[in-house]
Amino acid sequence: MQHHIRLGVDIGGTFTDVVLEVGSAQYSTKVLTTYAAPENAIIDGLHQVCAKAGITPSQIGQIIHGTTLATNALIERRGAKTALITTEGFRDVIEMRTESRFEQYDLNLQLPEPLLPRQHRFTLRERVDARGDVLIPLERAEIEALADHIAPYGFDSIAVGLIHAYLNAAHEQMIRDVLAEKLPDVMVSLSSEVSPQMREYERFNTTAANAYIKPLMKSYLGRLKGRLAEEGTRCPIFLMHSGGGIISLESAADFPVRLVESGPAGGAVFAATLAARYGLDKVLSFDMGGTTAKICLIKNHTPKTARVFEVARTYRFKKGSGMPISIPVIDMVEIGAGGGSLAHVDSMRQIRVGPESAGSEPGPACYGRGGARPAVTDADLILGKLDPDNFAGGSIPLHMDAATKALETLGAPLEMDAQTAAFGLAEVVDENMANAARVHAVENGEDLTDYTMIAFGGAAPLHAGRLCEKLGVNRLLVPTGAGVGSAIGFLRAPFSFEATRSVYMKLSAFAPDRVQTLLHDLEEEATSFVRTCDATAPIMAEYKVYMRYTGQGWEIPISLTAAQAAAPDAATFQALFEADYTALFGRTVAGMDIEITVWAVNATTEPAAVTPLGATPEGKKAEGEGTRSLFDPARAKSVDARLVARTSLAAGDTVAGPALIHEDETTIVIPSSREAVARPDGTIDIREKRT
Repeated sequence: MQHHIRLGVDIGGTFTDVVLEVGSAQYSTKVLTTYAAPENAIIDGLHQVCAKAGITPSQIGQIIHGTTLATNALIERRGAKTALITTEGFRDVIEMRTESRFEQYDLNLQLPEPLLPRQHRFTLRERVDARGDVLIPLERAEIEALADHIAPYGFDSIAVGLIHAYLNAAHEQMIRDVLAEKLPDVMVSLSSEVSPQMREYERFNTTAANAYIKPLMKSYLGRLKGRLAEEGTRCPIFLMHSGGGIISLESAADFPVRLVESGPAGGAVFAATLAARYGLDKVLSFDMGGTTAKICLIKNHTPKTARVFEVARTYRFKKGSGMPISIPVIDMVEIGAGGGSLAHVDSMRQIRVGPESAGSEPGPACYGRGGARPAVTDADLILGKLDPDNFAGGSIPLHMDAATKALETLGAPLEMDAQTAAFGLAEVVDENMANAARVHAVENGEDLTDYTMIAFGGAAPLHAGRLCEKLGVNRLLVPTGAGVGSAIGFLRAPFSFEATRSVYMKLSAFAPDRVQTLLHDLEEEATSFVRTCDATAPIMAEYKVYMRYTGQGWEIPISLTAAQAAAPDAATFQALFEADYTALFGRTVAGMDIEITVWAVNATTEPAAVTPLGATPEGKKAEGEGTRSLFDPARAKSVDARLVARTSLAAGDTVAGPALIHEDETTIVIPSSREAVARPDGTIDIREKRT
């Protein structure tokens, strides 16, 4: 039975979620994240779920892990001492960025500091042109001299990014070979392997980020493997990557930048699985934890993906103010709105929330761990959404007096009492999330009123009902295990890896044989990575090209079928591009040539089979177990909300709002305007009340 026992672990900014799956049974827990040694929280959670299941750690057959460690290292700038070696004349690319202003009218705009300071960036005389031909050969003696020059610096890691190395990697590979001889203890990351795509700023920055966090992640993954072995758990360990698939521990250690956003990616996979079970083609995934909220569009049971995303945004999460990472990633909008997000009153006498978070140390004021500033969880407690005696299954008592004091401090400049300040804080954070969802939908040409929301994460069920009211979304699903949704998503994700390459080609000069060879090579590269995780499972290939009109700055992704990839044809590519371009922008551009800039192949094992939802029987009206005062923001007053234990609901049972459906890991707030039905799989299905 060992191969049926799997563990999913998600390290978040506040909580570490652990889910144990024994056959069809599931056991979960949430423990506070231990920042100094994240593996400690994992071991703690491991023992808790094993005790619940009545098994020993040695019986676990597979562990799948996602972590914010890589993201946090980039945000907090606590990576390794890292150097960048680049082509002569391009030393300042990562500092010059794209020369665009992300806030047009801010005269005091401050651009983020580059990840690596100028004195840690070095150049070599070499040049490859835009076709991959060598213009200036690289001399081995020059690399050896540079290695001798930088040896006294004591670098732990070196990023190598040369111009047009994505077309011809020979010079980068020569640098790696020489560094391996001269500086054998230094880790090396090549841009031609980390992110073989055009646009040198994004490519150099991604390679620098990979090198910057590589020693940290390699050390952490090694410690984790050792600690688990000490507990008797010697099973294979896999990592969730940003694109929504699973890679081996060894691949994760070599390309740790692919772990950035791994936790949110697991959540999107979790929501996509539920969408497939319910036959929903348009889903808005809403994941709200202790530090951030993530929103993702899922169409036809597949999360939307992108090639570039930003981490460590410094300007109110404004696009362009962060560090671009050019890797395959599930496309989502992320804002600083979690349970631990802190609030303050700004100079305009307005309540602002986030992006700063109390995390788990010290946590919100109500945790009683030394925090004094008001957080979203403090407001949720005062508004009646949380039970102070049963938060996180009773493992973390909440202190109403501390929350009240923190909210009084927030409200004092505005002459508000604690409840009014909590109301203001909650409305601000909910409106921030609603605005982010609206903008994300508009950017993708979507109307959210056609969508169903799926909410998960410890804080999402508390806020999702109000979010639906603001967005005009009629239906909301809160699945079983919502509080640990990302960790469950890890257990549903396939093994996958996406290989990309930049090869510029106009449709007017389309070369079918060259395209066929290129896609075949990418498929072999991606498949070889997947085989390091699973040597026997059938592997499927998904093909994508990025196209634009000649002269445009950015591309749109175009999906190809296996048949279209096997027999590429310019007319087919044009028809596919024009259909997608029209869907996004409403029209095509007559008389313009079309060009392809990036080619991508994703190799993936088959996703876990999804059993369609059966019919829901007629149930009863849930009686509940008393009431609690709940502040209704739509009515701007307190109402008596019925308390219902989720475990008491059978399939078909209904709960009319206002109500609170509570469980160990979260609480579902049913607004006065909504009513809920328990489905056969345990999901709570919430819709507007019928009139």
